[in-house]
Amino acid sequence: MTQVKPPKPSARPDRVSLWRYVKLFRQDILSAQPAKLYRAWMAEFRTPFFRSFLVNQPDLVKLLLKERPDDFPKSDRIAEGLKPLLGNSVFLTNGEAWKRQRRIIDPAFEGGRLKDTFPAMRAAAEAAVSRLEGRQGPVEIEEETSHAAADVIFRTLFSIPIEHEVAGQVFTRFRDYQRSQPLLNLAAFVPLPRWMPRFFRRGTRRNAETIRALIAQLTAERMAAIEAGREPDDLATKIMTTQDPETGSTFDTAEMVDQVAIFFLAGHETSASALAWALYLMALYPEWQEKVAAEASVLEDESFTAVSKLKISRDVFRETLRLYPPVPMMVREATCPEHFRNRTVPKGAQMVLSPWHLHRHERLWENPDGFDPARWETENGKQCQREAYIPFSAGARVCTGAGFAMVEGPLILSMILRRFRIEPVAGKAPVPVAHLTVRSKNGIWLKLSKR
Repeated sequence: MTQVKPPKPSARPDRVSLWRYVKLFRQDILSAQPAKLYRAWMAEFRTPFFRSFLVNQPDLVKLLLKERPDDFPKSDRIAEGLKPLLGNSVFLTNGEAWKRQRRIIDPAFEGGRLKDTFPAMRAAAEAAVSRLEGRQGPVEIEEETSHAAADVIFRTLFSIPIEHEVAGQVFTRFRDYQRSQPLLNLAAFVPLPRWMPRFFRRGTRRNAETIRALIAQLTAERMAAIEAGREPDDLATKIMTTQDPETGSTFDTAEMVDQVAIFFLAGHETSASALAWALYLMALYPEWQEKVAAEASVLEDESFTAVSKLKISRDVFRETLRLYPPVPMMVREATCPEHFRNRTVPKGAQMVLSPWHLHRHERLWENPDGFDPARWETENGKQCQREAYIPFSAGARVCTGAGFAMVEGPLILSMILRRFRIEPVAGKAPVPVAHLTVRSKNGIWLKLSKR
């Protein structure tokens, strides 16, 4: 069995100056955090303007996400970095606005609808394999998985492939946006008062405006098709025609632009990240690669039922999400004073939940930094999956598309490995960093050869 450990960023020293911390944070969220957070149950970041608490203790994570979510809404500080693109999407809203949005969106992702979207998902996977057939030499696989995941979103949401002119423009602009904007705004961790203006990297606002204009074009065209009675039966139609069961209202075109923006972010960016890391891990662990490739023979059956037989691929993808959760940190805000682990938590404190640290916690997981898809059958793995595994968040705000992602990821992974044998490229070991999601600092490079 291969003993090499999957890559992770170097942790900073436990004590650094505030200025040094800010500088590290701007470079990368993950490497700015000290090693002690991988064994701490709770840690405090105290600043002159507010206090932040990172929470790893499972019962406190459960309390924040599942038992009292209304007392710990999503922090407004998260919105500061993403609002130019996402507007008032379901990812950023709280309270009654968020509840209304979920009532309209959730029916589109219920069980039967996933089966309906599968043919489009499989077509995108086949297109991805075809594109790889023509590649020569080392391949930067993040670029390919981004292309594949964007294709899945456009086919399932709007019934158009990535080659569609507008879809292609959205994908190109988003690729630029992804590298320019971190998921967590610096204000979530460091002492920036609310009155201080937030500065974005060059091109961020311009790219966001262009992306939203293109999405608005697609949304307006679909609204016109719905009114004319000639709309395709896809996710966009389902969401745009679903009435809020409490008020009878539907999303108007402007509201739908916000929601499509987050569907593209959550459904494309996160899937692309996870799939790229899964392929790298398969190159690093050839014994597991061969298991996935052998299992993929079940995909000769092109029906939706074949996906349920991809058990090994699903375990590999689940383990990838543990080691490289696409969204590495989430921030909630305390709406009233609390007392956790003998610490006073004031009203307004930022509560940081970190899948990145929780999934590698040294006091919870056996072999926390190792790659072991078989762990999910062990008692430790089963317990940690219940208590310390939140790649899609948990509770009321669990990702609507979690089930979608757990079909898409194993399917594309299996279809690629069914056709290709992959190896790492010498001298190009990836270094995880956090942009909009957990990506590699200089890409993920692989060698592909046909089976």
